[in-house]
Amino acid sequence: MGYWRGPGPDPHFPYLTEDERFTFPDPEACEDWIVAVGGNLSPGMLLSAYEQGIFPWYNPEDPLIWQSPDPRLVIYPETLHISESMRKLFKKNILAIRFDTDFEGVIHGCGMAPRPGQNGTWISQDIITAYTRLHRLGWAHSAEAYLDGELVGGCYGIRIGNVFCGESMFARYPNASKAAFLTLAQFMFSDGLEFIDCQVPTNHLISLGGQVIDRSSFLRLLKQALSVRERLGMERADRRGSWAQSVPEF
Repeated sequence: MGYWRGPGPDPHFPYLTEDERFTFPDPEACEDWIVAVGGNLSPGMLLSAYEQGIFPWYNPEDPLIWQSPDPRLVIYPETLHISESMRKLFKKNILAIRFDTDFEGVIHGCGMAPRPGQNGTWISQDIITAYTRLHRLGWAHSAEAYLDGELVGGCYGIRIGNVFCGESMFARYPNASKAAFLTLAQFMFSDGLEFIDCQVPTNHLISLGGQVIDRSSFLRLLKQALSVRERLGMERADRRGSWAQSVPEF
């Protein structure tokens, strides 16, 4: 993808609009998770990556690294798990859950959240700028949890067709991130979503209904799910723009 090996995106790589695409190397032909190095975080590059089962994941001091993990974690409508304790929390109405009201607050919150076993965060200013741009274009979405009007948790990701690619979550109040994520998941599944891509398996996400599958199965699943764009047309299938603020009942 070029000779740039400095930190972050390559300033010399062409900017791709949301209507332009880039063909990445086939993840199946890669020996490990890393598919490519270089490029930038322009809308067309990011959308191209997610459509091919790839996403950017790198440390701020590294060049831009594109990865496709094996195994992968996904949540289906029938496997989403809402524990009894979470149902009790929802019934108390302590937290107000909203969608797309403070995307920048959520991604900044995710960037500042401590990660056990990690030094710093991969959510650099380049990442924040790129995903905020995608949000303004209608591709990236957030769910926020508010306590007495204060943002105390949330999650964000990208929806393409009938797939939601979850990126990160944070909580400053117990279970606030879970409340935001579960509400968002319920909303999207009711809107025809086929699965949520949770990327890398973790015990936390498995407890919410995540299923571990190998990369080959994930790529086939992704291709099948995105075929709805061919049947319905991309503009209709992608559900672009701001979402309704209605919150599903649990």
